[in-house]
Amino acid sequence: MFRNFGAPEILILLFIILLLFGAKRLPDMARGMGRSLRIFKAETKGLSDDADEARPADQAKSESPAPTADAASERRSDSDSER
Repeated sequence: MFRNFGAPEILILLFIILLLFGAKRLPDMARGMGRSLRIFKAETKGLSDDADEARPADQAKSESPAPTADAASERRSDSDSER
């Protein structure tokens, strides 16, 4: 369907877009799309950085031994004595 798109067809589409939106609004639209893509890129990078930071902490938690019942009772008695 789209295999026969050549330079003339693309120019016709660009001309139609120019007529629909106007020459004045096109730079504003492009600027807005650029800002949106920049924000999206920063957010996705932030999410991947957060995931990378969380992985070592999760591994450290899984490697540390679980607290025993004696440790839990000691914490309770320490908090009772502080009151």
